[in-house]
Amino acid sequence: MSRVEKTNNNQSNPMAMENKEFARQLEKRTKTFAITIIKLSSILPNTPEGRVIRNQITKSGTSIGANYREANRARSKADFSNKISISESESSETVYWLEIIEELEWTEIQLIEAVLKEANELLAIFTSIGKNMK
Repeated sequence: MSRVEKTNNNQSNPMAMENKEFARQLEKRTKTFAITIIKLSSILPNTPEGRVIRNQITKSGTSIGANYREANRARSKADFSNKISISESESSETVYWLEIIEELEWTEIQLIEAVLKEANELLAIFTSIGKNMK
C-alpha cells in the first residue's frame, strides 16, 4: 500500500484520526512537562545533593517526551514498544525524584504536588499504552 493510500485510509478511519490527535496532544503534553521539569530543576538548591537531583530529574523528566516522539516515528511495532517502555521507565524515575524533592521540602508544596500529579498521570498513560501493546 502506498503512502498516499495509507493517508487516504486514515482519513476515512475515525479511529486512526483519533489516535493521531491523541499522539499529537500527548507529544505536546510531554514537551510542556519537560519544560516544567527544567524550570523546577532551576530552583533546586545549589548544593552537591541538589545538583545531583537536578541532573537526574532533568534527564528523566525530559527523556519522557523525547522517547515518546521517537516512538511515534518508529519503523516497527517492536521499536514503538521499546520507546514506550523507555517513556514509562523515565516517568517512573521522574516520580521517584519528585517524591524525594517533596520529602526534602525543597519547593512549595503546591508546586511539587501539581508536577507530581502530572508525572503520575504520564506514568499511567505510558503503562496503559505498554500493556495494550501486548
